[in-house]
Amino acid sequence: MNEPTSFEELIRKRIRDHLNNYADDLATGGAKDFPDYRFQVGVIQGLALAEREILDLVETAKKAEGL
Repeated sequence: MNEPTSFEELIRKRIRDHLNNYADDLATGGAKDFPDYRFQVGVIQGLALAEREILDLVETAKKAEGL
């Protein structure tokens, strides 16, 4: 994949990388205990929400600019 060239692409890539790392860690049994599992799931939910908000804001901005 090409390197990100805009702020939008960079922040989306960083969020996606973090999200994938947490998901991979959980999938391979990386949670030490149930509280750690809940924490990691919460981080994943937060990252997914942040990613969705960024996508929505970018789409809204592009529509406003007529792109």
